[in-house]
Amino acid sequence: MSMAGKNYRNASAKVNRALEYELAEAIEKVKEITTTKFDATVDVAMKLGVDPRHADQVVRGTVMLPHGTGKTVSVLVVCKENKAEEAREAGADFVGFEEYIEKIQAGWTDVDVVVATPDVMGQLGKVARILGPRGLMPNPKSGTVTMDVAKAVREVKAGKIEFRVDKAGNIHAPVGKVSFDSDKLAGNITSFIKEVVRLKPSAAKGQYLQGITVSSTMSPGVKVKKEKFVA
Repeated sequence: MSMAGKNYRNASAKVNRALEYELAEAIEKVKEITTTKFDATVDVAMKLGVDPRHADQVVRGTVMLPHGTGKTVSVLVVCKENKAEEAREAGADFVGFEEYIEKIQAGWTDVDVVVATPDVMGQLGKVARILGPRGLMPNPKSGTVTMDVAKAVREVKAGKIEFRVDKAGNIHAPVGKVSFDSDKLAGNITSFIKEVVRLKPSAAKGQYLQGITVSSTMSPGVKVKKEKFVA
């Protein structure tokens, strides 16, 4: 496996995999062991005590990271002409309606987020099988189906991220770059974790927050103490 290369083994040797670190210590450890030549993305993964097979235990939401993700996010707004200028002025990278549905049908998905107005969702359903598996299908719960396209675009550009628990009860999200100041990473990570904790389903039994791990691209994970995040 490529992840078992020399750099990865050296990084793993610097991490006590049995130890849960304070968040500040974990961030510094991630910075120390990251060896990529590019500005690596920092991710947070959480193990939740939920059973996503039951609809009332699916954890899904959005959160505004106070310091952004460090990534330039490309946004497509699918709307009719009366909303097009509003979307462009807000910073949307692509704006249109039927022509973009046709492009997507032809295989184009070169975008990070798709925002749509409610009145075009019927037509956009034609490409749901293409957008859905890529996490691009607009959804009212994530704020990407709205008449206020300007607000939606600005929030996404500023650092709003969407998250959803997977089939194994894990949830993860990018929370910045290794080059971020440690305090900014801590702020983003804390905001993300607190929102996931706030969304604890009433149907979830037992320990909800079972584990937190912080990592960077191509580097091993560092466990984080979870007690401070548990209500």
